[in-house]
Amino acid sequence: MATQLSEITLSPAAAARVRWIATRKGGTDAALRLAVDGGGCSGFSYRFGLADSIDDDDIVTETDGVKLVVDSVSIDLVRGCIVDFVDSLGGSSFKVENPNAASGCGCGSSFSI
Repeated sequence: MATQLSEITLSPAAAARVRWIATRKGGTDAALRLAVDGGGCSGFSYRFGLADSIDDDDIVTETDGVKLVVDSVSIDLVRGCIVDFVDSLGGSSFKVENPNAASGCGCGSSFSI
């Protein structure tokens, strides 16, 4: 059974965007998967995608009926984060406000601890 966690947050704007993406793809269950990979210009990089399934060891939080799913390996690097969606003149993207990051890159897609 996946663990419910309130220490990571999906903003209402991000939840609305995930729901919109899932609807456009023909899905009814909206779930965003956040994972951390090694690499990127700062050491670690965020990877986002729609979650096709939720594994027993995944960590799950929910906002406005939309789930944010994090694997058990990545959770220690993103615990306490807020995942937001920003739509600006510079582009649209999911952004992670990570209190664990010692530094990050200019585009916000990678970080170091």
